[in-house]
Amino acid sequence: MNNTAKMKRELTPEEIHHEELMEELERTRWRRYWHQIKKSWPVYVMLIPVILFFYFFRYRPIGGILVAFKNYDNYAISIGESDFYGLYAFRYLIVGPQAERFWQAFRNTFTLSAYGLFFGFPIPIVLALLFSEIRNETYRNITQIISYLPRFISTVVITSLIGLMLFQGSINQSPGILNTLFAKLGWIEEGGAVMTEPEFFRSIYIISGIWEGAGYGSIVYFAAIMAISPTNYEAAKIDGANKLAQIRYVTLPGMAPTLTIMLILRIGDILSVGYEKVLLLTQNQGLSVLSTAEVISTYVLTLGGLWSSGSGSGVSFAAAADLFNSFIAMFLVLGANYISRRVSDTSLF
Repeated sequence: MNNTAKMKRELTPEEIHHEELMEELERTRWRRYWHQIKKSWPVYVMLIPVILFFYFFRYRPIGGILVAFKNYDNYAISIGESDFYGLYAFRYLIVGPQAERFWQAFRNTFTLSAYGLFFGFPIPIVLALLFSEIRNETYRNITQIISYLPRFISTVVITSLIGLMLFQGSINQSPGILNTLFAKLGWIEEGGAVMTEPEFFRSIYIISGIWEGAGYGSIVYFAAIMAISPTNYEAAKIDGANKLAQIRYVTLPGMAPTLTIMLILRIGDILSVGYEKVLLLTQNQGLSVLSTAEVISTYVLTLGGLWSSGSGSGVSFAAAADLFNSFIAMFLVLGANYISRRVSDTSLF
């Protein structure tokens, strides 16, 4: 009895007040949540379409991953009723009869994305730096709008413009400006077609991608530059820093968190080359260009076509290829985030 009494002690008034306050907060938690929702109800209403989108197009299709582990060769049978094949589809793609073409598509996907990251990532940053140096606000707004416009042009229109630069006319095709230029430089034969040459596809794809997305991508970096306090630039000027020194010691360090986050996100998309632009650029260009043009997404469509033509469980192989691609992308994001967290104070999670 005495030991128990010794272990207990009287609470101070501050501790009693703290416990009463915590009990009150716990008791009114749901009431406060509901009050916050009523107070900001327009924001939550706007959030509903986002939640529905992610549910129907991101989370609900996750169940379809099972196709990669099933022998799904009959559309009349549900996925759950199909025979379980384990990792057969992955072995078939990675070390089986389709290994050579699968790894070629994987290399092309990684190469296109890596070149796009290496050459395309700095361009929006440079554009944002140039925009920030324009003092005339009207002129700056006009140049920014012009740089954004390609982002809002359809991929079909973009590839059509590229085709017109290669060939003029649709019936009696004559060499376009690019074909003529490359022929004069001796890169192709006179009258040759650029798009049928595998070595030109990557350059055309990456350059057109930079032109299409550089202006739109500069928005985030321009906002990061505008958020830097002007007093930092004034202090740099007092210390005798010229414009390049201000960019090096003030602008870039101020943009560092944004640059890190955007780089991690770009690394996560390094294996996500869309099929639309590749298909539109390579249609009717022959099979030779596929050695550098076929990517995972177009390869998945090819495998899916085997199933639709009744040539076996192509859907299972297509799902396995896409899932393998997604796993690699996930590990790239985790690795980039881990390195960023170790070397700096900025990370996604």
